Amino acid sequence: MNISTTLLLVLFSLSAGGTFAQVKNTTSKPKSFRAAIVKINITPNTPKQLLGYDPRLSTGVHDSIFHRIVALDDGDTQFFLISTDICEMSPYEYDRVASELRKKSGIDPVNFWWSVTHTHSAPEVGGPGLAEAFLGDRYQHPIDTAYTSFVEQSLIAGIEEAKKKLEPAKLGAGWGFSQANINRRAIDVDGKASLGLNPDGPTDRRIGLIRLEKQDGSLLALISNYAIHGTVLGAQPEISGDVAGTVSNYVEQKTGAPLVFINGAAGNLAPIYSVYPDFESGHLDQFRVLLGDKILTANKGISSTTDNVKLFTGAINVESPRKTGLGWPASLEKYNHALKNGSNMIKLPIRFLKINDDIAIWSAPLELFCEVSNEVRDRSPFPFTFYYGYTNGWLGYLPSEDQWKYGGYEVEVSPYTEAAPRQLTEAVSAYLDGEMLNQKASQPASNR
Repeated sequence: MNISTTLLLVLFSLSAGGTFAQVKNTTSKPKSFRAAIVKINITPNTPKQLLGYDPRLSTGVHDSIFHRIVALDDGDTQFFLISTDICEMSPYEYDRVASELRKKSGIDPVNFWWSVTHTHSAPEVGGPGLAEAFLGDRYQHPIDTAYTSFVEQSLIAGIEEAKKKLEPAKLGAGWGFSQANINRRAIDVDGKASLGLNPDGPTDRRIGLIRLEKQDGSLLALISNYAIHGTVLGAQPEISGDVAGTVSNYVEQKTGAPLVFINGAAGNLAPIYSVYPDFESGHLDQFRVLLGDKILTANKGISSTTDNVKLFTGAINVESPRKTGLGWPASLEKYNHALKNGSNMIKLPIRFLKINDDIAIWSAPLELFCEVSNEVRDRSPFPFTFYYGYTNGWLGYLPSEDQWKYGGYEVEVSPYTEAAPRQLTEAVSAYLDGEMLNQKASQPASNR
Protein backbone atom coordinates (compact mmCIF):
# COMPACT_ATOMS: atom_id res chain seq x y z
CA MET A 1 0.00 0.00 0.00
CA ASN A 2 1.49 3.40 -1.03
CA ILE A 3 1.65 6.51 1.14
CA SER A 4 -1.21 8.31 -0.60
CA THR A 5 -3.55 5.35 -0.09
CA THR A 6 -2.59 5.13 3.55
CA LEU A 7 -3.24 8.82 4.11
CA LEU A 8 -6.62 8.57 2.41
CA LEU A 9 -7.58 5.70 4.70
CA VAL A 10 -6.49 7.63 7.76
CA LEU A 11 -8.40 10.71 6.66
CA PHE A 12 -11.48 8.61 5.92
CA SER A 13 -11.24 6.98 9.33
CA LEU A 14 -11.05 10.30 11.12
CA SER A 15 -13.92 11.84 9.18
CA ALA A 16 -16.08 8.76 9.61
CA GLY A 17 -15.48 8.12 13.27
CA GLY A 18 -13.85 11.15 14.83
CA THR A 19 -15.63 12.66 17.79
CA PHE A 20 -14.67 14.66 20.80
CA ALA A 21 -17.18 14.26 23.57
CA GLN A 22 -17.71 15.33 27.12
CA VAL A 23 -20.60 14.11 29.22
CA LYS A 24 -22.15 16.92 31.20
CA ASN A 25 -23.71 16.02 34.50
CA THR A 26 -27.42 16.70 34.76
CA THR A 27 -27.22 17.58 38.44
CA SER A 28 -25.39 20.49 40.00
CA LYS A 29 -21.96 19.56 41.31
CA PRO A 30 -19.14 21.51 42.89
CA LYS A 31 -16.45 22.46 40.38
CA SER A 32 -13.76 20.59 42.25
CA PHE A 33 -11.90 17.41 41.45
CA ARG A 34 -13.09 14.25 43.15
CA ALA A 35 -12.05 10.62 42.87
CA ALA A 36 -12.90 7.20 44.28
CA ILE A 37 -11.61 3.65 44.15
CA VAL A 38 -13.53 0.39 44.60
CA LYS A 39 -12.07 -3.13 44.69
CA ILE A 40 -14.37 -6.13 44.18
CA ASN A 41 -13.38 -9.78 44.47
CA ILE A 42 -14.60 -11.77 41.43
CA THR A 43 -12.90 -15.08 42.27
CA PRO A 44 -15.27 -17.99 41.51
CA ASN A 45 -15.86 -20.69 44.10
CA THR A 46 -16.46 -23.47 41.58
CA PRO A 47 -14.28 -24.79 38.69
CA LYS A 48 -14.26 -22.54 35.65
CA GLN A 49 -12.96 -22.78 32.11
CA LEU A 50 -9.72 -20.78 31.97
CA LEU A 51 -8.79 -18.57 29.02
CA GLY A 52 -5.22 -18.77 27.75
CA TYR A 53 -3.40 -21.77 26.24
CA ASP A 54 -5.47 -24.88 25.60
CA PRO A 55 -8.92 -25.43 27.18
CA ARG A 56 -8.75 -26.42 30.86
CA LEU A 57 -10.90 -26.29 33.98
CA SER A 58 -9.62 -24.67 37.13
CA THR A 59 -8.88 -26.96 40.06
CA GLY A 60 -8.38 -24.30 42.72
CA VAL A 61 -7.34 -20.72 43.52
CA HIS A 62 -3.77 -19.61 44.07
CA ASP A 63 -4.61 -15.92 44.45
CA SER A 64 -7.86 -14.00 44.13
CA ILE A 65 -8.85 -11.93 41.12
CA PHE A 66 -10.59 -8.56 41.21
CA HIS A 67 -12.29 -5.63 39.56
CA ARG A 68 -10.49 -2.42 40.50
CA ILE A 69 -12.66 0.57 39.63
CA VAL A 70 -11.54 4.21 39.51
CA ALA A 71 -13.97 7.10 39.25
CA LEU A 72 -12.78 10.61 38.32
CA ASP A 73 -15.02 13.69 38.43
CA ASP A 74 -13.93 17.23 37.55
CA GLY A 75 -17.37 18.72 38.23
CA ASP A 76 -18.44 18.51 34.60
CA THR A 77 -17.21 15.13 33.40
CA GLN A 78 -17.28 11.80 35.16
CA PHE A 79 -14.87 9.14 33.90
CA PHE A 80 -14.67 5.47 34.92
CA LEU A 81 -11.67 3.19 34.47
CA ILE A 82 -11.88 -0.50 35.34
CA SER A 83 -9.07 -3.03 35.50
CA THR A 84 -10.24 -6.65 35.69
CA ASP A 85 -8.06 -9.70 36.29
CA ILE A 86 -9.08 -11.69 33.22
CA CYS A 87 -7.31 -12.50 29.96
CA GLU A 88 -9.49 -10.87 27.33
CA MET A 89 -13.07 -10.35 26.25
CA SER A 90 -15.01 -9.67 23.10
CA PRO A 91 -15.94 -6.07 22.22
CA TYR A 92 -19.47 -7.46 22.16
CA GLU A 93 -19.18 -8.09 25.90
CA TYR A 94 -17.94 -4.54 26.51
CA ASP A 95 -20.78 -3.15 24.39
CA ARG A 96 -23.39 -5.07 26.42
CA VAL A 97 -22.14 -3.65 29.71
CA ALA A 98 -21.68 -0.16 28.26
CA SER A 99 -25.26 -0.21 26.99
CA GLU A 100 -26.60 -1.24 30.38
CA LEU A 101 -24.57 1.46 32.12
CA ARG A 102 -25.90 4.08 29.76
CA LYS A 103 -29.49 3.02 30.45
CA LYS A 104 -29.08 2.79 34.23
CA SER A 105 -26.67 5.63 34.96
CA GLY A 106 -26.49 7.81 31.85
CA ILE A 107 -22.76 7.08 31.42
CA ASP A 108 -21.63 7.67 27.86
CA PRO A 109 -19.39 4.80 26.63
CA VAL A 110 -16.65 7.29 25.74
CA ASN A 111 -16.25 7.81 29.50
CA PHE A 112 -16.33 4.12 30.41
CA TRP A 113 -13.10 2.18 29.84
CA TRP A 114 -12.97 -1.50 30.77
CA SER A 115 -9.42 -2.85 30.64
CA VAL A 116 -8.21 -6.36 31.47
CA THR A 117 -4.81 -7.34 32.87
CA HIS A 118 -4.37 -10.25 30.43
CA THR A 119 -3.64 -12.97 32.95
CA HIS A 120 -3.81 -16.38 31.27
CA SER A 121 -4.93 -18.03 34.52
CA ALA A 122 -8.40 -16.54 34.93
CA PRO A 123 -11.89 -17.64 33.85
CA GLU A 124 -13.40 -16.80 30.49
CA VAL A 125 -15.91 -13.96 30.41
CA GLY A 126 -18.51 -13.38 27.72
CA GLY A 127 -18.67 -14.62 24.15
CA PRO A 128 -15.36 -15.39 22.43
CA GLY A 129 -16.15 -13.03 19.56
CA LEU A 130 -13.30 -12.58 17.11
CA ALA A 131 -11.15 -15.35 18.63
CA GLU A 132 -13.82 -17.85 17.55
CA ALA A 133 -12.94 -17.07 13.96
CA PHE A 134 -9.30 -18.13 14.07
CA LEU A 135 -8.83 -19.95 17.39
CA GLY A 136 -11.98 -22.02 17.19
CA ASP A 137 -10.45 -25.19 18.61
CA ARG A 138 -10.18 -23.42 21.97
CA TYR A 139 -13.88 -22.60 22.07
CA GLN A 140 -15.78 -25.86 21.70
CA HIS A 141 -17.30 -25.59 25.18
CA PRO A 142 -20.38 -23.50 26.11
CA ILE A 143 -20.03 -20.00 27.54
CA ASP A 144 -20.40 -19.78 31.32
CA THR A 145 -23.29 -17.33 31.31
CA ALA A 146 -23.72 -17.40 35.10
CA TYR A 147 -20.14 -16.32 35.80
CA THR A 148 -20.24 -13.76 33.01
CA SER A 149 -23.40 -12.24 34.52
CA PHE A 150 -21.75 -12.15 37.94
CA VAL A 151 -18.74 -10.28 36.52
CA GLU A 152 -21.00 -7.83 34.68
CA GLN A 153 -23.29 -7.08 37.59
CA SER A 154 -20.46 -6.75 40.11
CA LEU A 155 -18.78 -4.25 37.78
CA ILE A 156 -21.95 -2.20 37.41
CA ALA A 157 -22.56 -2.29 41.16
CA GLY A 158 -18.94 -1.25 41.73
CA ILE A 159 -19.34 1.78 39.49
CA GLU A 160 -22.42 2.85 41.42
CA GLU A 161 -20.50 2.41 44.67
CA ALA A 162 -17.59 4.45 43.30
CA LYS A 163 -19.95 7.29 42.37
CA LYS A 164 -21.22 7.37 45.95
CA LYS A 165 -17.70 7.34 47.38
CA LEU A 166 -16.37 10.28 45.36
CA GLU A 167 -14.34 12.60 47.59
CA PRO A 168 -12.10 15.65 47.11
CA ALA A 169 -8.83 14.49 45.60
CA LYS A 170 -5.56 15.47 43.95
CA LEU A 171 -3.78 13.98 40.95
CA GLY A 172 -0.21 13.72 39.76
CA ALA A 173 1.75 11.73 37.16
CA GLY A 174 5.22 10.32 36.76
CA TRP A 175 7.45 7.81 35.01
CA GLY A 176 9.15 4.68 36.26
CA PHE A 177 11.32 1.99 34.73
CA SER A 178 11.36 -1.81 35.04
CA GLN A 179 13.17 -4.59 33.21
CA ALA A 180 10.52 -7.16 34.09
CA ASN A 181 9.61 -7.71 30.42
CA ILE A 182 11.44 -8.97 27.33
CA ASN A 183 10.64 -9.24 23.64
CA ARG A 184 9.15 -12.68 22.94
CA ARG A 185 9.62 -12.81 19.15
CA ALA A 186 12.58 -15.19 18.80
CA ILE A 187 14.08 -14.89 15.28
CA ASP A 188 15.90 -17.97 13.95
CA VAL A 189 18.65 -18.17 11.28
CA ASP A 190 15.98 -18.77 8.64
CA GLY A 191 14.42 -15.39 9.45
CA LYS A 192 11.29 -16.92 10.96
CA ALA A 193 9.78 -15.86 14.27
CA SER A 194 8.49 -18.12 17.02
CA LEU A 195 7.37 -17.61 20.60
CA GLY A 196 10.47 -17.44 22.77
CA LEU A 197 12.77 -14.79 24.22
CA ASN A 198 14.59 -12.13 22.21
CA PRO A 199 16.86 -9.91 24.33
CA ASP A 200 17.74 -7.89 21.21
CA GLY A 201 14.14 -7.16 20.26
CA PRO A 202 12.19 -3.94 20.89
CA THR A 203 10.69 -3.39 24.34
CA ASP A 204 8.84 -0.77 26.32
CA ARG A 205 10.08 -0.72 29.90
CA ARG A 206 8.55 2.54 31.01
CA ILE A 207 6.03 2.59 33.84
CA GLY A 208 3.40 5.30 33.39
CA LEU A 209 2.04 6.17 36.81
CA ILE A 210 -0.89 8.29 38.02
CA ARG A 211 -1.13 9.07 41.72
CA LEU A 212 -4.49 9.87 43.29
CA GLU A 213 -4.43 11.49 46.71
CA LYS A 214 -7.02 12.38 49.25
CA GLN A 215 -7.37 16.04 50.12
CA ASP A 216 -4.97 15.61 53.08
CA GLY A 217 -2.24 14.24 50.79
CA SER A 218 -2.57 10.59 51.81
CA LEU A 219 -2.64 8.01 49.03
CA LEU A 220 -6.04 7.13 47.58
CA ALA A 221 -4.90 4.90 44.69
CA LEU A 222 -2.20 4.35 42.08
CA ILE A 223 -2.84 3.67 38.39
CA SER A 224 0.16 1.87 36.91
CA ASN A 225 0.62 1.32 33.17
CA TYR A 226 3.18 -1.31 32.10
CA ALA A 227 3.37 -3.67 29.11
CA ILE A 228 3.75 -7.35 30.01
CA HIS A 229 2.02 -10.60 29.12
CA GLY A 230 0.32 -12.40 31.98
CA THR A 231 2.15 -15.61 31.14
CA VAL A 232 4.61 -16.36 33.91
CA LEU A 233 2.46 -19.41 34.46
CA GLY A 234 1.88 -21.95 31.75
CA ALA A 235 -1.21 -24.09 31.41
CA GLN A 236 -1.43 -24.90 35.11
CA PRO A 237 -5.01 -25.16 36.42
CA GLU A 238 -5.11 -22.78 39.39
CA ILE A 239 -6.73 -19.34 39.14
CA SER A 240 -4.23 -16.50 39.48
CA GLY A 241 -3.77 -12.86 38.57
CA ASP A 242 -0.25 -13.83 37.37
CA VAL A 243 2.17 -10.85 37.15
CA ALA A 244 -0.45 -8.10 37.47
CA GLY A 245 -2.14 -9.77 40.43
CA THR A 246 1.11 -10.48 42.27
CA VAL A 247 2.43 -6.96 41.74
CA SER A 248 -0.87 -5.29 42.64
CA ASN A 249 -1.23 -7.25 45.87
CA TYR A 250 2.35 -6.43 46.86
CA VAL A 251 2.09 -2.70 46.19
CA GLU A 252 -1.22 -2.56 48.03
CA GLN A 253 0.35 -4.22 51.06
CA LYS A 254 3.19 -1.70 51.02
CA THR A 255 1.08 1.44 50.49
CA GLY A 256 -2.26 0.54 52.06
CA ALA A 257 -4.04 1.75 48.92
CA PRO A 258 -5.28 -0.04 45.78
CA LEU A 259 -3.09 -0.38 42.69
CA VAL A 260 -4.99 -0.35 39.39
CA PHE A 261 -2.79 -2.27 36.93
CA ILE A 262 -3.36 -1.31 33.29
CA ASN A 263 -1.49 -3.33 30.69
CA GLY A 264 0.18 -1.64 27.73
CA ALA A 265 1.34 -2.70 24.27
CA ALA A 266 2.28 -6.22 25.34
CA GLY A 267 1.60 -8.05 22.08
CA ASN A 268 5.29 -8.90 21.69
CA LEU A 269 6.41 -8.55 25.32
CA ALA A 270 6.67 -11.45 27.75
CA PRO A 271 7.68 -11.51 31.41
CA ILE A 272 11.36 -12.43 31.78
CA TYR A 273 10.19 -15.69 33.34
CA SER A 274 7.52 -17.01 31.02
CA VAL A 275 5.31 -20.10 30.65
CA TYR A 276 6.53 -22.10 33.63
CA PRO A 277 4.59 -25.12 34.93
CA ASP A 278 4.07 -23.81 38.47
CA PHE A 279 4.35 -20.76 40.70
CA GLU A 280 7.70 -21.58 42.25
CA SER A 281 9.63 -22.43 39.10
CA GLY A 282 8.18 -19.36 37.40
CA HIS A 283 9.62 -17.07 40.09
CA LEU A 284 6.26 -15.30 40.21
CA ASP A 285 7.00 -13.74 43.60
CA GLN A 286 10.16 -12.14 42.21
CA PHE A 287 8.02 -9.73 40.20
CA ARG A 288 7.32 -8.00 43.49
CA VAL A 289 10.91 -6.78 43.23
CA LEU A 290 11.24 -6.62 39.44
CA LEU A 291 8.11 -4.51 38.95
CA GLY A 292 6.41 -3.87 42.28
CA ASP A 293 9.37 -2.10 43.87
CA LYS A 294 9.87 -0.05 40.68
CA ILE A 295 6.26 1.16 40.91
CA LEU A 296 6.86 2.16 44.53
CA THR A 297 9.99 4.06 43.48
CA ALA A 298 8.09 5.85 40.70
CA ASN A 299 5.40 6.83 43.20
CA LYS A 300 8.00 8.43 45.47
CA GLY A 301 9.27 10.39 42.47
CA ILE A 302 5.95 12.19 41.92
CA SER A 303 6.81 15.46 43.60
CA SER A 304 3.57 17.39 43.10
CA THR A 305 -0.15 16.81 42.71
CA THR A 306 -3.04 19.15 42.01
CA ASP A 307 -6.71 19.42 42.89
CA ASN A 308 -7.30 21.59 39.84
CA VAL A 309 -8.09 18.89 37.30
CA LYS A 310 -9.91 19.05 33.98
CA LEU A 311 -10.91 15.93 32.04
CA PHE A 312 -11.45 15.72 28.29
CA THR A 313 -12.54 12.54 26.50
CA GLY A 314 -12.70 11.67 22.83
CA ALA A 315 -13.01 8.85 20.32
CA ILE A 316 -12.18 7.99 16.72
CA ASN A 317 -12.61 4.94 14.50
CA VAL A 318 -9.57 3.82 12.52
CA GLU A 319 -10.52 1.65 9.56
CA SER A 320 -8.00 -0.83 8.18
CA PRO A 321 -8.24 -3.68 5.65
CA ARG A 322 -9.24 -7.05 7.04
CA LYS A 323 -7.07 -10.02 6.14
CA THR A 324 -8.62 -11.98 3.28
CA GLY A 325 -10.05 -15.40 4.00
CA LEU A 326 -10.78 -14.60 7.64
CA GLY A 327 -14.21 -15.38 9.02
CA TRP A 328 -16.05 -12.80 11.08
CA PRO A 329 -18.64 -13.48 13.80
CA ALA A 330 -22.06 -11.87 13.54
CA SER A 331 -21.72 -10.50 17.08
CA LEU A 332 -18.96 -8.17 15.84
CA GLU A 333 -20.63 -6.93 12.68
CA LYS A 334 -20.53 -3.32 13.94
CA TYR A 335 -16.72 -3.56 13.78
CA ASN A 336 -16.74 -4.59 10.12
CA HIS A 337 -17.22 -2.34 7.07
CA ALA A 338 -17.96 -4.25 3.87
CA LEU A 339 -16.83 -2.42 0.73
CA LYS A 340 -18.51 -2.62 -2.67
CA ASN A 341 -15.52 -4.46 -4.16
CA GLY A 342 -16.09 -7.36 -1.76
CA SER A 343 -13.25 -6.57 0.60
CA ASN A 344 -13.75 -5.71 4.25
CA MET A 345 -12.41 -3.12 6.67
CA ILE A 346 -12.03 -3.54 10.43
CA LYS A 347 -13.34 -0.57 12.41
CA LEU A 348 -11.02 -0.05 15.37
CA PRO A 349 -12.52 2.08 18.18
CA ILE A 350 -9.83 4.26 19.76
CA ARG A 351 -10.57 6.23 22.94
CA PHE A 352 -8.75 9.21 24.42
CA LEU A 353 -8.52 10.82 27.83
CA LYS A 354 -6.73 14.11 28.41
CA ILE A 355 -6.05 15.27 31.96
CA ASN A 356 -5.20 18.97 32.12
CA ASP A 357 -2.60 19.96 29.53
CA ASP A 358 0.12 17.40 30.21
CA ILE A 359 -1.43 13.90 30.35
CA ALA A 360 -2.80 12.15 27.25
CA ILE A 361 -4.01 8.55 27.39
CA TRP A 362 -5.21 6.51 24.43
CA SER A 363 -6.68 3.05 24.48
CA ALA A 364 -7.59 0.31 22.01
CA PRO A 365 -9.05 -3.22 22.10
CA LEU A 366 -5.78 -4.60 20.78
CA GLU A 367 -2.86 -6.86 21.53
CA LEU A 368 -0.54 -4.21 20.11
CA PHE A 369 3.19 -4.49 19.45
CA CYS A 370 5.20 -2.04 21.56
CA GLU A 371 6.91 -0.33 18.61
CA VAL A 372 3.58 1.26 17.65
CA SER A 373 2.83 2.77 21.06
CA ASN A 374 6.50 3.77 21.45
CA GLU A 375 6.33 5.81 18.25
CA VAL A 376 3.04 7.45 19.24
CA ARG A 377 4.55 8.43 22.60
CA ASP A 378 7.75 9.75 20.97
CA ARG A 379 5.71 11.91 18.59
CA SER A 380 3.19 13.10 21.17
CA PRO A 381 3.17 16.78 22.23
CA PHE A 382 2.23 15.72 25.79
CA PRO A 383 4.92 15.06 28.43
CA PHE A 384 2.91 12.09 29.73
CA THR A 385 1.45 9.88 26.99
CA PHE A 386 0.20 6.46 28.05
CA TYR A 387 -1.26 3.60 26.01
CA TYR A 388 -3.90 1.42 27.72
CA GLY A 389 -4.14 -1.91 25.89
CA TYR A 390 -6.69 -4.73 26.10
CA THR A 391 -9.32 -2.06 26.71
CA ASN A 392 -13.01 -2.27 25.77
CA GLY A 393 -12.61 -5.69 24.22
CA TRP A 394 -10.11 -7.56 22.09
CA LEU A 395 -9.77 -7.36 18.32
CA GLY A 396 -6.63 -9.41 17.93
CA TYR A 397 -2.90 -8.88 17.52
CA LEU A 398 -1.63 -5.84 15.62
CA PRO A 399 2.09 -6.33 14.84
CA SER A 400 4.42 -3.48 13.91
CA GLU A 401 5.35 -2.83 10.30
CA ASP A 402 8.76 -4.48 10.35
CA GLN A 403 7.57 -7.75 11.92
CA TRP A 404 5.27 -9.06 9.22
CA LYS A 405 8.15 -10.45 7.17
CA TYR A 406 9.17 -12.77 10.03
CA GLY A 407 5.76 -14.43 10.30
CA GLY A 408 5.15 -16.30 13.54
CA TYR A 409 2.14 -16.80 15.77
CA GLU A 410 1.05 -13.19 16.19
CA VAL A 411 1.25 -12.44 12.45
CA GLU A 412 -0.50 -15.68 11.52
CA VAL A 413 -3.53 -15.08 13.74
CA SER A 414 -3.74 -11.31 13.24
CA PRO A 415 -6.90 -10.19 11.39
CA TYR A 416 -5.05 -7.16 9.94
CA THR A 417 -2.71 -6.50 7.03
CA GLU A 418 0.68 -4.81 6.95
CA ALA A 419 -1.05 -1.44 6.40
CA ALA A 420 -2.63 -1.39 9.86
CA PRO A 421 0.25 -0.26 12.11
CA ARG A 422 1.03 2.84 10.02
CA GLN A 423 -2.65 3.74 9.70
CA LEU A 424 -3.13 3.46 13.46
CA THR A 425 0.01 5.44 14.28
CA GLU A 426 -0.86 8.29 11.93
CA ALA A 427 -4.49 8.49 13.04
CA VAL A 428 -3.70 8.52 16.77
CA SER A 429 -0.82 10.98 16.36
CA ALA A 430 -2.95 13.31 14.28
CA TYR A 431 -5.68 13.29 16.92
CA LEU A 432 -3.22 14.00 19.73
CA ASP A 433 -1.64 16.83 17.73
CA GLY A 434 -4.99 18.29 16.74
CA GLU A 435 -8.17 17.74 18.69
CA MET A 436 -6.54 16.80 21.99
CA LEU A 437 -3.87 19.50 21.94
CA ASN A 438 -6.42 22.20 21.17
CA GLN A 439 -8.54 21.37 24.22
CA LYS A 440 -6.96 23.57 26.89
CA ALA A 441 -7.53 23.43 30.63
CA SER A 442 -9.06 26.76 31.60
CA GLN A 443 -6.97 27.45 34.67
CA PRO A 444 -3.39 26.80 35.76
CA ALA A 445 -2.89 23.85 38.08
CA SER A 446 -2.25 24.51 41.76
CA ASN A 447 0.38 22.23 43.27
CA ARG A 448 0.39 20.97 46.81
